Amino acid sequence: MSDNKSDKEQKDSPQAMETSGLSRRGFLGASAATGAALVGATALGGAVMSRETWAAAVKDAHANYTVAPGELDAYYGFWSGGHQGEVRIMGIPSMRELMRIPVFNVDSATGWGLTDESKHIMGESAKYRNGDCHHPHISMTDGKYDGKYLFINDKANSRVARIRLDIMKCDKMLTVPNVQAIHGLRLQKVPYTKYVFANAEFIIPHPNDGSSFDTQGKNGFTMFNVIDAEKMEVAFQVIVDGNLDNTDADYTGKYAAATCYNSEKATDLAGMLRNERDWVVIFNIPRIEAAVKAGKFTTIGDSKVPVVDGRAGSELTRYIPVPKNPHGCNTSSDGKYFIANGKVSPTVSMIEIAKLDDLFDGKLKDPRDVIAAEPELGLGPLHTTFDGRGNAYTTLFIDSQVAKWNMADAVRAWNNPDQNIEFIKQKIDVQYQPGHLHASLCETSEADGKWLAVLCKFSKDRFLPVGPLHPENDQLFDISGDEMKLVHDGPTFAEPHDCIMVRRDQIKTKKIWDRNDPFFGPTTAQAKKDGITLETDNKVIRDGNKVRVYMTSQAPMYGITEFTVKQGNEVTVIVTNLDNIEDVTHGFCMVNHGVSMEISPMETSSITFTADKPGLHWYYCNWFCHALHMEMVGRMLVEKA
Repeated sequence: MSDNKSDKEQKDSPQAMETSGLSRRGFLGASAATGAALVGATALGGAVMSRETWAAAVKDAHANYTVAPGELDAYYGFWSGGHQGEVRIMGIPSMRELMRIPVFNVDSATGWGLTDESKHIMGESAKYRNGDCHHPHISMTDGKYDGKYLFINDKANSRVARIRLDIMKCDKMLTVPNVQAIHGLRLQKVPYTKYVFANAEFIIPHPNDGSSFDTQGKNGFTMFNVIDAEKMEVAFQVIVDGNLDNTDADYTGKYAAATCYNSEKATDLAGMLRNERDWVVIFNIPRIEAAVKAGKFTTIGDSKVPVVDGRAGSELTRYIPVPKNPHGCNTSSDGKYFIANGKVSPTVSMIEIAKLDDLFDGKLKDPRDVIAAEPELGLGPLHTTFDGRGNAYTTLFIDSQVAKWNMADAVRAWNNPDQNIEFIKQKIDVQYQPGHLHASLCETSEADGKWLAVLCKFSKDRFLPVGPLHPENDQLFDISGDEMKLVHDGPTFAEPHDCIMVRRDQIKTKKIWDRNDPFFGPTTAQAKKDGITLETDNKVIRDGNKVRVYMTSQAPMYGITEFTVKQGNEVTVIVTNLDNIEDVTHGFCMVNHGVSMEISPMETSSITFTADKPGLHWYYCNWFCHALHMEMVGRMLVEKA
């Protein structure tokens, strides 16, 4: 032997398994349908590509796909930050991180979660210091991105947030009542994004008053939630059988679909794996709207939201059995199919949207009649995306691969099993255990099949070791040709769950703030009550125990450099940045008070704190703005009570 591996190590290696004819698929075999296989197989997750092969691929990628310094990327990418609670803006194809948008997290750089403006937007949920955001999606008009909003969910605290894409800041946040754990989220595509569709994953008892653990009876259920995208209010909710996972909508505005992995309503792993088939729930949106308009709804608890019953037998829904514990739900960009990804089955289920009218009208007696095909792709299919040329791309979690397959060929193969029609066009190893993937513009009718981002859950040996907590791994592929080609392989921090890509011309951002922007409207309203002109006045308003300090900022000075308050005063500092040149951002940081915020050009920001420490306290600009930035300071004197 020329290396130091033992005989056993060589025999057990993935390369040896492939050479001997015992592939990962063969090794796992029929056990893939069990929870044990899902848990145990992750240990096999390494793919057969060597480090040298990857290095060569990366070298080729750099030679052909580098975005040079000063050049602009062709696409914006919006990555969820997972349990970091934020959204990250990437340039595609460079994969340069451009900015982070705090949403469900606290961010000391911008002051999100600290400023009065952000707390006003977050409402009562500002008390939560965490978030778990999963699915970012951009508003549409006529099936195309309109660049107006991005919506994102918080599974941890049952919230949905909206980000204005002209300023790249969250402007609305909603806590969804009557449910727990908002997971799957998608948008109505046509005629425009009137609704945000959001799944609540976990089944809870109703009323959920602490009297019972019972979630399996009639009053134990979860709901499909439909949110008015402009008002950011829940329009209506639909009770379902089982639980809900991921969702998507069609290109007619009529149907939405959602996967269910726990049709058993079980509370343990073995119970959730009992049924060989779970289902996809189809929601008839016009029928639901009509039922609500006709008053055929109820309410739950203190909530005024209309609730309709969409459980089995309802005219509002249909349940389509699919194998097994399905996860991702994706609408093909040609509008023909809902794709339900099997997870514990090696198959995906292609639901023919054109047949759904007949299913709802009773012309099809068997819900399975809407299944166009169930092609077998590999172990652990989780999510599917599309290139606009008839091809689909599916992540195979256990195989650590992406499968490229042709949808028309898959249907022909399903209907002609004796003809040996090959529908899988390519499989490529990814590093490792991929979850979501996303092709450029794939959720729209303009899917252009240029780029494919694959979000891998584990990185293992990919990067320099950083301790027990590993980064995850994003990989970017060029899919413009017949084969997928790797162009980027890089680490990312906890946990980019999903992403979305949009052409740069579809996003129109502001360079400086409009002075009448509603984002800081509540602060402007308070200033009017106090008789303050924000653009010119530097004044201290004393209102009993409350003190409001209005100041302007213009590099390198604050309009007020000294003010005095009493111990125990509630102090609100309101700063208006008079610099009208892009990139001249100011900050305000009060030392030893946990106070920090950003004020961009022509913006007004405010922050409230208690002056509980007698003495002199400095404040300073914490965003570099000028050659004399270090001299941009002031002092607060807190007198003893």
